[in-house]
Amino acid sequence: MSLLVVGLSHRSAPVSVLERASLSPDAQLKLLQDTVAAEPAAEAAVLATCNRIELYADVDKFHAGVAELSTLLAQHSGVGLEELTPYLYVHYEDRAVHHLFSVACGLDSMVVGEGQILGQLKDSLATAQELHTAGRLMNDLFQQGLRVGKRAHSETGIDRAGQSLVTFGLEQLAAGTEVSTWARGRRALVIGAGSMSSLAAATLARVGVTEVVVANRTFDRAERLARILGEDENTDVAARAVPIASVPAELTRADVVVSCTGATGLVLTAEAIAAAVEGRTGEPVVFDEESPSLRPLPPTSLGTDEGCPLDLSAVQQQPGFSVMGEAAVAGMDAATLEQHAAWVDNATVDRRTAGRRGPEADAELISALAATAATLGRIPERRRPEPVATPVRPAPVLFLLDLAMPRDIDAAAHRLAGVRLVDIESLAEASADAPMATDVDLVRRIVADEVAAFGAAQRAAHITPTVVALRSMAADVVANEMARLEGRLPGLDDKHRAEITQTVRRVVDKLLHAPTVRVKQLAAEPGGAGYADALRTLFDLDQEAVAAVSRAEDSTEKNAENRGPA
Repeated sequence: MSLLVVGLSHRSAPVSVLERASLSPDAQLKLLQDTVAAEPAAEAAVLATCNRIELYADVDKFHAGVAELSTLLAQHSGVGLEELTPYLYVHYEDRAVHHLFSVACGLDSMVVGEGQILGQLKDSLATAQELHTAGRLMNDLFQQGLRVGKRAHSETGIDRAGQSLVTFGLEQLAAGTEVSTWARGRRALVIGAGSMSSLAAATLARVGVTEVVVANRTFDRAERLARILGEDENTDVAARAVPIASVPAELTRADVVVSCTGATGLVLTAEAIAAAVEGRTGEPVVFDEESPSLRPLPPTSLGTDEGCPLDLSAVQQQPGFSVMGEAAVAGMDAATLEQHAAWVDNATVDRRTAGRRGPEADAELISALAATAATLGRIPERRRPEPVATPVRPAPVLFLLDLAMPRDIDAAAHRLAGVRLVDIESLAEASADAPMATDVDLVRRIVADEVAAFGAAQRAAHITPTVVALRSMAADVVANEMARLEGRLPGLDDKHRAEITQTVRRVVDKLLHAPTVRVKQLAAEPGGAGYADALRTLFDLDQEAVAAVSRAEDSTEKNAENRGPA
């Protein structure tokens, strides 16, 4: 086994890079085909979700494999290799298995413990099987990953460690209010009809919204989702479908909007959202100005000398005042201090101590003040600055949840008064400090055990064709010797012939039993890959005979593939 994974995710790359690197379904198919056509890779699978892109491959050379897979990811994602490389991670052999199993259990998800990844793994395997890019390793890996993920969810409380992305997003929108209380009586608009949008629509119906409107570019899919929602006996939500062109009109009625489409551009612009809010409230919608991090500099006209940022006339009366002294700059923020330092540096002299101080002393003082400002953000204040009033943001009238990658909703909507937007980026920030449940440790132990078992099974499977070929050779030896015996004893009756044949076979089986069992055990241990070669050398086995057994096993597995993933 030479499993290699190269990828990027929300843990390694900013949302802006993930957005640009997202793969369309067609690009995923082409990436798979080009990967198996490349020299280092024998089989491959792609796992592409809203917050990760990973390429798995069975390679015969590590360094060449990393280079080839990285290049292919860059080519098909449209992000240059030099820009993409700093965000890529690489896992090899057992570490790659550990990574996939962790992903399957939800340990690597944006919201720990979410279960949607299992469906995405299943889809990835099905795609690789349909394109015939999944061989024994990919099938074993992803099938076992699915089983490990299901085991983690059934044997632990990992579901309590986090929520699905939809539920977590709604909790962020509700901002501390119980989601069912916040959602009760609201109208929802869901844009898109894929798996994530369907999950969002079902979740909204379950938490108590009164209406769910589904908009999709393919109207039939929107109708089907709306019909499913309307027929659910566990909710009494009203559901209907509309064409995607009706979204602007529906925005004026909706309280909650969830968008998750495969669009490559924005579905909702900030201007469209502002128009919708304005249509609801009847008042103009403005963009909130970002609070300045620094106070505005005093007008330069305050000083008696041109360009001085201080009101010299107000402080000249202070005994011992120096424009380069500590009293003059106390309370300045870093930007004001920098301006003052520049003004002093441009040939303005200390009015009270010009004869007693030199340029070197002035430079040292300015450097010390600048260092203090860099460390503390400002010089320790001698007088309290005037408080800056922070404008009160109006309560939101429109709640937006963007679960798409790349994003569907203009990020500028964050600054629209009366709008609350939660997107993938803000979800990542909100979940970064989420407490980890004790169950996460249990899942990590499950993953570690399963990785060890998977590695042992793969190493043992590697020697199986050799063992089968050895036993086949032994059977041929028995058959040949019995044929010679019949030639030398032509009068041997059937009863005695059968008894002799059985005896010889038992002798051969007993001689081979202990070594073949032991060699399988040894091969399953780390570093046991060389036992297959040793067995072939000791018994002078035909390499083609071993290869024939492997081909037969692969053929059997391909028939099992056609039945689909577990």
